[in-house]
Amino acid sequence: RSFISRPKFMKILVLGSKGQLGQCCYDQLENTDHEVIYTSRDQIDVTDFDQTSRQILKIVPDVVINATAYTAVDKAENDREKAEEINHLAVENIANVCALLGNWLIHFSTDYVFDGQSKLPYKEDDSTNPQGVYGVTKLNGELAIRSSGCKFLIIRTAWIFSEYGNNFLRTMLRLGSESDKLHIVSDQIGCPTYAQDIARSIVKIIPQLKLKKEGDLYHYCGKQSCSWHEFALAIFEKAKACNLKIPRTINPIETSAYPTPAKRPAFSVLECSKIESDFGVTRSNWMDGIQRVLDVFDPQKAVR
Repeated sequence: RSFISRPKFMKILVLGSKGQLGQCCYDQLENTDHEVIYTSRDQIDVTDFDQTSRQILKIVPDVVINATAYTAVDKAENDREKAEEINHLAVENIANVCALLGNWLIHFSTDYVFDGQSKLPYKEDDSTNPQGVYGVTKLNGELAIRSSGCKFLIIRTAWIFSEYGNNFLRTMLRLGSESDKLHIVSDQIGCPTYAQDIARSIVKIIPQLKLKKEGDLYHYCGKQSCSWHEFALAIFEKAKACNLKIPRTINPIETSAYPTPAKRPAFSVLECSKIESDFGVTRSNWMDGIQRVLDVFDPQKAVR
């Protein structure tokens, strides 16, 4: 057996390493041959444009994975300036530095760039029409990347959940332990996506970037669409099998019965065949993802 150390394949910078997508990138990249630098807001605050530029220029990565985002959909309605700063202006700054270095930028966007009026899954080139501040700022970030001249992959995804952070699955488990009756919206349809599957796909895509000449936009999400109510039922069915406390009744309600500050798309299913055919990745199996989260779930540490 040779003890000569193999050269690292690529130098990768992960911005936002403490978010749920950033932590999943850590899990999936940790056992690769890439040299990976993980930075949270403590090391690189993307809203400090000068510091961010200096740090990226100092690191000189081959790939920047931007896992930072302002994701508080309802809060964004009254916090537009902050959402714009993180989802648009900071992204524009990162893209400009990447254009200068000639490296790749992998950035994540959202199904909320669409208005939800379609009856068919949304393709990458379908018209965008975000209904809330969050979707508008994410779309502005996409457009800034496209006009920067950098080499990019923009990956729109949806309904992300994982073992980490605050997400629908962990919220359901917490509410289910506290209440006997829940009311969950049943007339918004989308595709839950397990964040570890997104990160796994990124690991598969990165070596193939050398074959790509220019930037592109992709959709990646779960392979089955459902409503939030159906997603909750699937979570509680598996939670029950794990002997976790679940509600006695989970009532379906219409969006109109649960008004929120931000308007959400009624239908935001994404068409993912382009990323599958270009890179050979498979869509997220979110039913398996639920089980994987439950396998490591600690009720004592549930997000409050």
